[in-house]
Amino acid sequence: MELFGRLRDLFHLEVEMVFYDLTSTYFEGRGPAGLADFGYSRDGKRRNRQVQVGLVMINGWPIAHHVFDGSLPDSETVEMVLKDLRQRFGLRRVIFVGDRGMVTIQNLALLRQREQGYLVGLKRRRNEQVKGYIEAAAQGRWQECPVGITAREKEKVPRTIVTEVGGEEPGVRVFVVQSEERLAYERAMREAAMEKTRQALEKLAVRVAAGRLKKAQNIGAAAARILSRNHGSRYYDWSLEQGVFRYFEHPVHLPAEKALEGKYVIQTEELDLSAVQAVEAYKELSEVERGFRELKDLIEMRPIYHHRSKRVRAHVFVAALAFLLDRALEKKLKAAGVPMSSAQALEALRTMHVVDIRVGAQIRRGVTAGNHQARQILAALGISDREPLQAQSLEKMPA
Repeated sequence: MELFGRLRDLFHLEVEMVFYDLTSTYFEGRGPAGLADFGYSRDGKRRNRQVQVGLVMINGWPIAHHVFDGSLPDSETVEMVLKDLRQRFGLRRVIFVGDRGMVTIQNLALLRQREQGYLVGLKRRRNEQVKGYIEAAAQGRWQECPVGITAREKEKVPRTIVTEVGGEEPGVRVFVVQSEERLAYERAMREAAMEKTRQALEKLAVRVAAGRLKKAQNIGAAAARILSRNHGSRYYDWSLEQGVFRYFEHPVHLPAEKALEGKYVIQTEELDLSAVQAVEAYKELSEVERGFRELKDLIEMRPIYHHRSKRVRAHVFVAALAFLLDRALEKKLKAAGVPMSSAQALEALRTMHVVDIRVGAQIRRGVTAGNHQARQILAALGISDREPLQAQSLEKMPA
């Protein structure tokens, strides 16, 4: 709480929107009982127990983190986070921005009950309501959204457009967003998954044709296993007639998947937000997602080897503090006009070295200047003195 107060005063934080998302990190070993458990692994480590970490950010700054049981559903964390924001930070009325996993009827009712605003993504698959919104958007009036920093750096700048469609409840506003960047990513992911599934189905067809697999129930079980991997059932179907196994693109599921690609749907009850502002705010969640990647990789929050709950929480706490420093570094670089991420900055700073020079009986210790980027970073941070605090005499040097 004290740290939040310092950040708010130093950087004049305007607490209007709170961004919240959840990730998981896995254990090597069993981990502590009551905290380490099996659940949906975002690390692809289904056989490892995990713990879940929630991150709350305001204006690009992390202000709080939460550690949850590894099996707790995303949606069940929302009430605890809202209670913490009210009790610990005194935040009465904010717009809660969350991703698709946070959206349940109960959570929306809770946000309304506590007079909180919200801006949330809706689940796209197996959702007839969202399907109707996307179909209605085809007749809508689209607006172009401003290009983000990363998009501007691309050779061909991808466009993002948005339109508002009628919500099914009074006061509910719905925005359908179409992103060329997201379309390219999701199409590539689908095509890769389809190719893996096709190869597996082709091998199965060869086995059946060669007579190595004959019983219908065994063929059906093999096909089901293949389609359960890589979301294969979204793209392919199969048939077995007179001992001949055939596979083919699913006539219903595949077109539905293609219709969703590049599109997402946002819901809110905020009257003052324009369609473009809603998209910009929702895109801020990508900062939380990027924060998770840096927590796990750059700051090395994963894996966890501890076997006591207190040590696990301490491990996550230290990683969260390191992430706060990481954000401060990036904001300093941005303010100084240095186009560099924190990861790039740390890599550049590795070109600086502490060196010891022997002068007679004395050891003079100094720091090399590093490359041009390293000098830019030091200037952005206001560090001009690179000299160590004190020189070490030869007698004090380790043998």
